[in-house]
Amino acid sequence: MIKKLFIFLLLVLLLVYLVAAMTIFNSKPSEVVCKDVDVVLKDTMNFGFINKKELIGLLKQKGISPIGKTMNEINTDTLERVLEKQPFIEEANCYRTPGNEIGITVKQRVPLLRVMANSGENYYVDTKGHIMPVPNKASHVAVATGFIDKKFAQKELYELGEYLHTHPLWDAQVEQINITANREIELVPRVGEQIIFLGKPGAYDRKFKRLKFFYENGLNKVGWNKYSRISLEFDNQIICTKR
Repeated sequence: MIKKLFIFLLLVLLLVYLVAAMTIFNSKPSEVVCKDVDVVLKDTMNFGFINKKELIGLLKQKGISPIGKTMNEINTDTLERVLEKQPFIEEANCYRTPGNEIGITVKQRVPLLRVMANSGENYYVDTKGHIMPVPNKASHVAVATGFIDKKFAQKELYELGEYLHTHPLWDAQVEQINITANREIELVPRVGEQIIFLGKPGAYDRKFKRLKFFYENGLNKVGWNKYSRISLEFDNQIICTKR
């Protein structure tokens, strides 16, 4: 008796499953409603400038939130265009998922340098050389101060920032970049109490190679605070000013 009851219940469950499956598979994709948004944010460990809640809130504010709409009403190209206009998003990829959701993968803009110019302008230069506003969350990058306009920031400062970014030793060592009235570059290091004078922009590879040689063969022997200024302006020489 128990065995027959078990078989009967199993057949009922199988019948219910078949009916449900047929209903789902016979539903037209255009009639299926979007249940949720699956958001993937890249670079969140270091640069969490936007989160899922803010992103969904933005789509609602623009009147294009996909949740609750049928799949044929949702234009993924429109979602991408709106998201990519936001100041902290570099690239957005929107797509339909098998689970009746809209997937959104967002690549955030990565700051390279922060600029705090004498003019009062305050912004970041990102890894593409573009200007981006200052977010609510601070980013641990070198700060550039002094006589800086956006053209100088996007060219000369960007090139210096790229060099530092690709050389971990100097990326960790340089805390501040100061631009003088003559558009010459001074560096404030994290280790050592001296100004490192680079002179005019450019030739960074040669200048930093000389600085590394001086660190290893000079400051390591005489002490890191012996000099107040190290000049790398001229080729084949290092000029130091005693404290």
